[in-house]
Amino acid sequence: MVLQENVSAISTPSGVGGVAIIRISGETPLAVLSKMFRPTAQIAVTDFQPFRMYTGVILADGFEDYGMAVYFRAPKSYTGEHVVEIHCHGGIAIQRGILEKTFQLGCRPAGRGEFTRRAFLNGKLSLSSSEGLIEMIHAESRAGVVAGYSLYREKLYDALEGVRKDLTFALASLNAQIDYPEEGLEELTDGEITAFLTSATKKLSALSETYQTGSFVKNGVKVALLGKPNAGKSSLLNRLIGRERAIVTEIAGTTRDVVEGETEMQGVRFLFSDTAGIRDTQDTVERMGVTLSKKVASQADIALFLTDGVWEEEDESLLTVFRERETEGKKNVVILNKTDLPNTLAAAEEISVRFGVPALSLSAKTGDGVATLKTALASFALSGQADPEVGYLTERRHYDAVKTAIGLLETATQNVGFLPCDLIAADVEEAWRTIGEITGATAPEEVIDEIFSKFCVGK
Repeated sequence: MVLQENVSAISTPSGVGGVAIIRISGETPLAVLSKMFRPTAQIAVTDFQPFRMYTGVILADGFEDYGMAVYFRAPKSYTGEHVVEIHCHGGIAIQRGILEKTFQLGCRPAGRGEFTRRAFLNGKLSLSSSEGLIEMIHAESRAGVVAGYSLYREKLYDALEGVRKDLTFALASLNAQIDYPEEGLEELTDGEITAFLTSATKKLSALSETYQTGSFVKNGVKVALLGKPNAGKSSLLNRLIGRERAIVTEIAGTTRDVVEGETEMQGVRFLFSDTAGIRDTQDTVERMGVTLSKKVASQADIALFLTDGVWEEEDESLLTVFRERETEGKKNVVILNKTDLPNTLAAAEEISVRFGVPALSLSAKTGDGVATLKTALASFALSGQADPEVGYLTERRHYDAVKTAIGLLETATQNVGFLPCDLIAADVEEAWRTIGEITGATAPEEVIDEIFSKFCVGK
């Protein structure tokens, strides 16, 4: 446990509210509280029992407030240090006045994420758990909260530390063969070392396969609505998000700019973009809209290609152009719209077989078939099938580190029995270190600084 100088900050959001919390953490926060809190009960502040709330008068900078205070004794606190929290009324001037008083009594203003950083340094949580915490705070969907909470509760840490233990065991045997080749020490055979490395690689590969789903859960899924003018894109957008966001008329080319809307399905946030109809046009403004539509399509995770009920050569040409997206792991879905109109719709099954893409029939006007589309979209977003007890890889730095470790272990496995032990051990040790960067065990200072810079002051 490391006890540092006292720091203080407002830990609740800025602005007016019913209650605000000022947190002090460090070596002697109780001594600071004793100079600015007058308990209602006949007890000295320095005699406060930990984890018990006391009412009293708060002595601020130039005024008094009535509130509560609680003491958390190290190491059983959020930061692992001694911590005091002052609960006051949530007026802006009240919060600032009480915080200013703590500064007058020797506290230093806390930096961004400093309380959580102290918790990390004191072994209260891992670096990946800290990232899970900030993901929860910034989450804009239920699934994002769930994924962040899994990371915060050390699910990923536990999985990765299991892999590191396997690698530690393999390294011990490899190093024994390097340092004491003639001592006759009990060591793993080549086959046993290969089994350890292969097992570790499989575990990491399973984690890496959850990254796309984890990215969707954290950042949302971008969906572009594309097609010819008057195919029903705006009507479908309104139907998907449940409100009139886009203007709908029978005049082709009404949508000139990108119209955006979002909704949540099965806990995942979907961000829809209704684009201008793609066609050859002499209208300068509409032509700019078509260019923007193609740009939005290139950035979308899913592209919905709408046709107005009659599959034409123009639809086929458009789909062929955007099929290139699939080489980047992105998805295309053909939507045969306007099932409410008679004798205008080709069979979705026929289109799907012909072009090798999913195809659905629906009516954006009546809503028939829209529920099926929503289910298909949610299924695509959650296709990673990540184990909720382990969680998703949601951070790019986690994914990159896992992929790097996989490459190192694959090389080491291939070299067992063919190259000297010290060369194999070098790759295994580098993989061990790379995995440790995720949890914080071997993370460089600049990575730690970057992560905690994402936090607000007070957390």
